[in-house]
Amino acid sequence: MDESTQDNQWSLETLAIRTGHHRTHEREHSEAIFPTSSYVFKSAAEAAARFSGEEKGNIYSRLSNPTVGYFEERLAVMEGGESCVATASGMAAIMAVMMALLKAGDHIVCSRSIFGTTTIFLNTFMAKFGVEITFVELSNLETWQAALKPNTRLLFAETPSNPLSELVDIQALAEIAHLNESLLVIDNCFCTPVLQRPLMLGADIVVHSATKYLDGQGRCLGGAVVGNAELVGEKVFAVLRSGGASMSPFNAWVFLKGLETLHLRMKVHSDSANELAHWLEQQQSVKRVYFTGLASHPQHALAKQQQSNWGGIVSFEVAAGKQAAWEMIDSTQMLSITANLGDAKSTITHPASTTHGRLSEEQRLEAGISQGLVRVAVGLENIDDIKADLARGF
Repeated sequence: MDESTQDNQWSLETLAIRTGHHRTHEREHSEAIFPTSSYVFKSAAEAAARFSGEEKGNIYSRLSNPTVGYFEERLAVMEGGESCVATASGMAAIMAVMMALLKAGDHIVCSRSIFGTTTIFLNTFMAKFGVEITFVELSNLETWQAALKPNTRLLFAETPSNPLSELVDIQALAEIAHLNESLLVIDNCFCTPVLQRPLMLGADIVVHSATKYLDGQGRCLGGAVVGNAELVGEKVFAVLRSGGASMSPFNAWVFLKGLETLHLRMKVHSDSANELAHWLEQQQSVKRVYFTGLASHPQHALAKQQQSNWGGIVSFEVAAGKQAAWEMIDSTQMLSITANLGDAKSTITHPASTTHGRLSEEQRLEAGISQGLVRVAVGLENIDDIKADLARGF
């Protein structure tokens, strides 16, 4: 019997390894990759039944693929959701959610502490199609409440936020959303289901950039949407079916392998980031450190309440501003100067000119992104080597 058919109460670590595997007649121990665009039917009648939806089964890999299905099943179980839809990228996941659940005349309330491209997508494209957007302070529940309107359909938040690790009380925000008959969507990219499970706290939908920690080695692009069978399995899937932003089978296989070691990696990322953040607080040229594991973080207690560990992102502000930040980044010899994160290799970037570079200066300042801010995504190298590399710039 395949592991995926077992009715069990396994821990998350075991679910990440043993679910989502339906062995073929070859009885392979590792999940198979199905690099095929189409599928052969036994008869014209079977083909017709598949296309009409009367019979379940594969039709075309834009719609479904066995390897992609393995990944979807595994991540859904890990997040505690009924359904998962895999997409070509994290932004494709966000786009699919917005297109599936919103129409012209609807209103979104969104945290202003989100990935810069998400802000651009909402302001440029969703607004163009008649969706109204209000940006609010992530951690201030009163601003969320005040921004609600009768036509508010969706609340969107990234928690912890990129790059300042700001949080929102997910359970409280879910209550605000549901009292207004709105949906709550949480971007869980930074924590993954290993550290935080937003659906268990009341969120309706979780989105991921699988490119980050779910992969873990910076190899592939991918995204995912997790939620219930109606919202995700039907409505979001309908956008994927017609829109075509599908995940490739090879990428899905890479993400499957990534999920198997996710709990081990997230512990090392978190522990090393915690040590690095405390070290950075002692550096004279550092004005402020942003990390939820620090007692100085204003939401340290909330992080302990809704997360099982701190995560691997540490941001800090260099007192002397942009030029000093750039010089510090350029002084490193081991850290990779790249905007990606969630990699085994530690990365360093200047958010104001990269991840949030397309925002106006006013938008950046509203989101707390100063010109002196530096973000480090702590990898799996020895933490003493990471500190020594950063010390060159100080």
